[in-house]
Amino acid sequence: MTKTILLAHGSGGEISHELIRDLFVSAFDNAKLSEQGDSAILDDLPAGRVALTTDSYVVKPLIFPGGNIGELAVCGTVNDLAVMGARPLYLTAGFILEEGLDYDMLHNIVASMAATARAAGVQIVTGDTKVVDRGAADGMFINTAGVGVIPPGVDLGPHRIQSDDVILINGTVGDHGMAVMMQREGLAFESALESDTAPLNGLIDDLLEALPGKVHWMRDATRGGLATVLNEWSESAGVGIQLTEADIPVREEVRAACEFLGLDPLYVANEGKVVIAVAAESADRALEILRRHRLGHNAAVIGRVTDAHRHVVLETPYGARRIVQMLTGAQLPRIC
Repeated sequence: MTKTILLAHGSGGEISHELIRDLFVSAFDNAKLSEQGDSAILDDLPAGRVALTTDSYVVKPLIFPGGNIGELAVCGTVNDLAVMGARPLYLTAGFILEEGLDYDMLHNIVASMAATARAAGVQIVTGDTKVVDRGAADGMFINTAGVGVIPPGVDLGPHRIQSDDVILINGTVGDHGMAVMMQREGLAFESALESDTAPLNGLIDDLLEALPGKVHWMRDATRGGLATVLNEWSESAGVGIQLTEADIPVREEVRAACEFLGLDPLYVANEGKVVIAVAAESADRALEILRRHRLGHNAAVIGRVTDAHRHVVLETPYGARRIVQMLTGAQLPRIC
């Protein structure tokens, strides 16, 4: 195998088949993929409603503190299914590779992707590989699709939101976006910044199983951060959301980096954070469940749903209140 990706790897000939067989099929090893058909037949789905999602990943750099583009692709797709109440089962993976990409880097990213899929309990069952000219793809782009099943009785969405619902988050905000930004710009602080990239389906399963019917809505706070997700909730459900700034968990190193760059951590992307609306009487129990999970040790109650207004309003530590708008423009380019 050559040490870099060549245009010939996308030709469909012998060298293409070597790449697919020796790298992708070997790493993602499962019965459906090993057939190497034009599609995978999903004939073993459990009872429930089928959920389907798709996403593309163009992060730069390809490897960043706490993760890489392959791990990010699996986690992002798994999480998009999980926050809908679905149990993720199968993924696809399409790779657009740039001529000259280092083969060892590709190998390591694919291995990380495979390990993350195993940890999340999903299988990558079909995919595609294309190679583009040098300079056309920043090394690598990945497109994914994911299939999951929403079990009977699980119903999440804006129609479930009620006044006095409690808003929780499973941990600190802004970790991923600032880790990528610091790496890309070559900046460093005394405390290392790391992405929070992680599959959230295990944590979400724990919550849904323990509190049937009490979880009303969930979203992962990726592009646009916490502020944008909550504005989408407010608009979709026609409700107001009242936040308490002091209760929103932010790592000190993230806060310092944001202040240095003139950014607001509420708008910085995350890749391992879920925002949850639960019935008021179940908030304490939900917080307890989240904090028992390794991805929820820093979980917090950050606000409530209200009928008093139709905005996202933040109360500062000084008692003042301000409206938190949806992100406008591009605060952090190329973070996922």
